[in-house]
Amino acid sequence: MNLAAIQREVARAVMTPLTPSERMRPKAPNGKSLAKLASRLIKPNDRLTSFERLEIYNRQYWFRVLDGFSEDFPGLRAILGERRFDVLAKAYLTDCPSRSFTMRDLGCELEAWLRKHPQFAGARLGRRPGRNPRLLLALDMVRLEWSEIEAFDSAALPPVSARSLEGAHAAKLRLKLQPYLRLLDLRYPVDDLLLAIKHDTGTNVASNAMAERQKRKKISAVARLKPLPTYLAVHRVDNLVYFRRLEREEFAILSALQNGRTLERAIEAGFHRSRTAVAQQAADASSWFRNWAALGWFASS
Repeated sequence: MNLAAIQREVARAVMTPLTPSERMRPKAPNGKSLAKLASRLIKPNDRLTSFERLEIYNRQYWFRVLDGFSEDFPGLRAILGERRFDVLAKAYLTDCPSRSFTMRDLGCELEAWLRKHPQFAGARLGRRPGRNPRLLLALDMVRLEWSEIEAFDSAALPPVSARSLEGAHAAKLRLKLQPYLRLLDLRYPVDDLLLAIKHDTGTNVASNAMAERQKRKKISAVARLKPLPTYLAVHRVDNLVYFRRLEREEFAILSALQNGRTLERAIEAGFHRSRTAVAQQAADASSWFRNWAALGWFASS
């Protein structure tokens, strides 16, 4: 067995899910004995057997990825509660194990996975998504928290200033948005909820119980709300991520630009069926473009 084959075997063993008591399983998912694998590849010492030495890495792997996953999704954890979130995390990471060199990518498949497995958000199987407000709230939160991760470390290109766009022909001009900018159309105001949850995490031990009760009340209150379209830009300034609420027309224009439409077509799409007076539309669009340019959202090609 060459080095690459040994590395693959050990990696599969280390990534094997733990038992409910958080110990190493005797057999891998393919039915092979992990004790035999360990004895073949790992030398025992005067204190630990080969299996016990392998188990250390198996346990530490899972403790680390579960901890990292929890840190990445505090909003989802608050919505589901600690116990249900722990069950979801183990099921998700078993189905979608890390395939990246960085733990940053742990949650990259979470939204799609949760849509296929809504029961982990407390939704009843066979029930339409629109009748599962807790599932919809969880999905909105996952989208926001993953966008926050992407906005933090995605590329930033040299920005284009508003002045450099003066005199450009709107029918031909195509504006590129920054790679880190994320546009979200949400059902619930989960941005406010996530900020409140993060603010509450700094409480001391004496006030933990009270803070947890307050957090649950906030989550329940949002879940009981009728779906209210919320448009959001997740962006970065000086290595800090911010959420910015958008008007529906703002969101539509930016989305059209992001999809490669010309400036003229993007503005038409933004104000399609808008009840805003034409004169006000021009004033709004002008104000929005100045703000977007000031924030550096337009990028050079």
